[in-house]
Amino acid sequence: MKRSERLVDMTKYLMERPHDLIPLPFFAKRYGAAKSSISEDLAILKHTLASNQDGILETVAGAAGGVRYIPFWGKKHAQKYLNELASRIEDPDRILAGGFVYLSDIIGNPQDLDKIGKLIATRYAYSNIDIVMTIETKGIALAQAVARYLNVPFIIARKRSKVTEGATVSVNYISSSLDRVSKMELPTRVLKENSNVLLIDDYMMAGGTLTGMQQLVKEFNGNIAGICVLCEADFDDVKLIEGHLSLIKIKKIDDKRKVIMAEPGSLIAHTDFGNF
Repeated sequence: MKRSERLVDMTKYLMERPHDLIPLPFFAKRYGAAKSSISEDLAILKHTLASNQDGILETVAGAAGGVRYIPFWGKKHAQKYLNELASRIEDPDRILAGGFVYLSDIIGNPQDLDKIGKLIATRYAYSNIDIVMTIETKGIALAQAVARYLNVPFIIARKRSKVTEGATVSVNYISSSLDRVSKMELPTRVLKENSNVLLIDDYMMAGGTLTGMQQLVKEFNGNIAGICVLCEADFDDVKLIEGHLSLIKIKKIDDKRKVIMAEPGSLIAHTDFGNF
């Protein structure tokens, strides 16, 4: 196999298995090539990924070592995308009653999901995440996108249990409107004790839903490793949660004047991009 062919196949193989450690002898056997040639191939791939700010190729030395691909977006790419996303969200037609914003077209767009998933996975690339958690329904696609790039499972808390999921654990929480108590449930077999959990949601006002997810994780003796939302309502002074990150902040919604103001959220400021 020519080097160009090896590089194409090697890139595809690694990107399909983010965070997995692949032994160098595996590639040597796969391509019938010397380890020295494989090392040269990986050096080319590492340089190309770094130049394009499209990922990190880590080499682990030793008998049990190998190479792994870490999905990692550069700061320049992240800022450009979030600025563009904030501009799109400022469309007055997105304004919904109750201080909410229409996001279904973004959440349903594969290209947006790919970028959002990779950006959040960049922030938590080295946070030892075991599982990604969200609540039905809008957060499901986002959680799946993030889990794909972290290469971990994702789980869904539901407002009503399904018979196909078996026994569940439930908690009561204050809803976003702060005027009623709701319930969410999680199957007992989906979350192991001491798991590091990343909470994902699409839209946050006061943060009541996220506090419910936090309570559920505690019921399983799990650890909250991070909380990230696509959009947060920054004009809502009442917050039930702390330590969360957002991709977009909604600064103002004026129903009468049909004005919505948005800007990039806190995620970039709390991400160590290194040389990226």
